[in-house]
Amino acid sequence: MLNIFNQTGVNVSLIIETVDLETYFSDSMKNLFILLISLLIFVTISGNFLVMLAFIIDRRLRTQSNFFLLNLAICDFYIGAFSTPLYLPYMLTDKWTLGRMVCKLWLTIDYTMSTASVFNIALISYDRFLSVTKAVLYRSQQNKQSQTVLKMVTVWVLSFLLYGPAILFWDRIFEINNIPDNSCVADFFDVWYFNFGTSIFDFVLPLISISFFNLSIYWNIRKRSRKKRQTSTPVNEKYKCPNIIATDTVLFDSQLQQNENVNAPVKKRFKTLLMHNFHCTIVYLSPTKNRLNTHDVQIMQLSRDKKVAKSLLILVCVFVICWAPYSLLITIGKTCNDYCIDSNWYKITVWLLYMNSTINPILYPLCHKSFRNAFTMMFKVCLKKR
Repeated sequence: MLNIFNQTGVNVSLIIETVDLETYFSDSMKNLFILLISLLIFVTISGNFLVMLAFIIDRRLRTQSNFFLLNLAICDFYIGAFSTPLYLPYMLTDKWTLGRMVCKLWLTIDYTMSTASVFNIALISYDRFLSVTKAVLYRSQQNKQSQTVLKMVTVWVLSFLLYGPAILFWDRIFEINNIPDNSCVADFFDVWYFNFGTSIFDFVLPLISISFFNLSIYWNIRKRSRKKRQTSTPVNEKYKCPNIIATDTVLFDSQLQQNENVNAPVKKRFKTLLMHNFHCTIVYLSPTKNRLNTHDVQIMQLSRDKKVAKSLLILVCVFVICWAPYSLLITIGKTCNDYCIDSNWYKITVWLLYMNSTINPILYPLCHKSFRNAFTMMFKVCLKKR
């Protein structure tokens, strides 16, 4: 070693130590990455499994809007249980060892589930749009379970048709097989026009529709809020009066007074007040059961719609953050033949895309009280069994 040092002027022992140190850090980073991804897979599987289990245990969750959330949870569950575990060793070793048939099966499920996840978010946005802007029509469709099932099945069929046939039959149709045996990518992965066309259907169009539904919900809520403020504010203090509450006893006493012609000037002033004040309402309260007036019902509906809009906005924002980088990179990168974008960025954006399936089940209990109650109930049942 000393002779080598003397001849070359380079300390070989220092080079060896440096290489060992780099190897140690690379192995440490690799192990840390495997640990983080394993945690990601565990959270994805367990979180979406809890959502599906909540539907089995709690019947109150079985509404039309929640069924669309269940459909989304099924997609996210398969991404965590099938797509992500197979992609992790392939990404670390950069070699596919399971054969071409398993590769096509994995790609088909991965592309279908990811696309179905996007379509489900668009379907959830449409459902929220109907519940807020067209409440009467929405309530009339609540008992039509066949339409709900049809919409859920349509999402799966369209998601498969967008990528499935191309993955399975591209090499047979075009008689091109440029994919090595130790690699697992779709045959159209380097075809820029196909990636550009499919990105329009699985990202651009859903994003436009989701944006339209959210903006429509926002303007509807804002319009109703402005109208509520106008109706709650009197035009003139002269005609201002609160809501008048009437019970059986009061109505009976007023009928006696009318029959006996008692206190006629008071009745006259009361009649005049009702004639000049259009904001005054009489709410009948039965001794056995109270009834809310129309104004209170509108306030409750507006408050509910605001919560729906807020939960939908959070779900959509997470979707855009997770999906936009991959859709942009795959379109731009394949257009310039991967010269302008490093291949490692694809791997990063793919994991960001997979993270959407991990975050979604966390958003359910945070944004929906019904899911929060169902998870709390399951947690209490587990504690009792222990």
